[in-house]
Amino acid sequence: MPSVSPSIVPEAAADASTDPELNPWESAAHRFDEAAEILQLEDGMRKVLRQPAMELTVHIPVVLDDGRIEVFTGYRVQHSIARGPAKGGIRFARDVSLDEVRALAAWMTWKCAVVNIPFGGGKGGIICEPELLSESELERITRRYTAEIGEFIGPERDVPAPDVNTNEQTMAWIMDTYSMHQRHTVTAVVTGKPLELGGSLGRPEATGRGCMIVTKEALKRFGLSPENTRVAIQGFGNVGGKAARLMSRAGFKIVAIAEYDGAVYNRHGLDIAKLAEHRHETGSIRQFSEAEDIDKAEILSIDCDVLIPAAHENVITSGNAGQIKAKILCEGANGPTTFQADSILAEKKIFVIPDILANAGGVTVSYFEWVQDRQGYFWNEKLVNERLEEIMVSSFESVTGYAEKHSVNNRTAAYILALDRVALAIRRRGLYA
Repeated sequence: MPSVSPSIVPEAAADASTDPELNPWESAAHRFDEAAEILQLEDGMRKVLRQPAMELTVHIPVVLDDGRIEVFTGYRVQHSIARGPAKGGIRFARDVSLDEVRALAAWMTWKCAVVNIPFGGGKGGIICEPELLSESELERITRRYTAEIGEFIGPERDVPAPDVNTNEQTMAWIMDTYSMHQRHTVTAVVTGKPLELGGSLGRPEATGRGCMIVTKEALKRFGLSPENTRVAIQGFGNVGGKAARLMSRAGFKIVAIAEYDGAVYNRHGLDIAKLAEHRHETGSIRQFSEAEDIDKAEILSIDCDVLIPAAHENVITSGNAGQIKAKILCEGANGPTTFQADSILAEKKIFVIPDILANAGGVTVSYFEWVQDRQGYFWNEKLVNERLEEIMVSSFESVTGYAEKHSVNNRTAAYILALDRVALAIRRRGLYA
């Protein structure tokens, strides 16, 4: 009998967590139900909006560099296309699950509605360990995945973007593969592309910039200025790292940064440019000469004015929410707070800027990129940033206005606003039968 080569495909099943609190789809459903009840959404509309419109599972055979064949599992979920094409990222990670992708797709629906851009919600993912794969293997996985979902995506149908462990190169592969099947170049099929292939100026910084903009708006409610505001950030990647750089330049005092392998703290403020250089040289933010190393878990309980979780889901739970000392929680990541933690944050009177508002800068500038691709006319960075600020400020005011009108917290208000807009679109369109 021939021997079986060891597999590099993660063995983790694509099932939801056995702990309901850590299941993102459960959190998304709870928050939907709460907002729908306050909005008095009719039963039929709740049924339409509570479930994804489409779920696709694909199995991706790929020839690895050593000649072995492995089969990877991928997903694409479209939650709603009532207000426009589905929009949402594609992530590569060993813990991708269908429930996670469902939740992320739903959050994209609500996020796009909160900032009032003409997209619905979608999301995708492939179960793999990118760090164990070569670039050529990642390219083959990406291209075969794109071919498998190709008939479900497109500028008018579903527009993917980068997410965890994917980047502008991944988007270039998707755009090229899709274009080859269409027999002409289709730049608007994805966003987050390289500038040379129809990407937008300002896109890499957009999510972090959006976090900074809404944080500045929140500061006005506390009589704080950036110069006397202490910020702690979990994550120093695309969102957290960009937010740290932009906020530091704007005068904020960034006192702590956490990454997957540790955290650093300086009560007088970190030099973000030097910290980034240190990580580039050493591969870690630890042992930075101008800060003390702390345990990465301490980032949530740091004495600060603003806490920005910008890493991944489920970091703030019923077990640690009570330790947060920040006045303002700006959710840079998707789903960083569990449903059960919401009531604890409310009791502590922490001003939460929910993820579907706080990190919507990324999808907003993705919308700008999509528009520019379709126009064939590209904007300068100043115009991109000005239009982003206009939308983020207006959306912040809409959410806080709904919070006051309905006497609810900001997260519930954001959901009410989003549900209201999506339900209105469905009522206007009617149900085809």
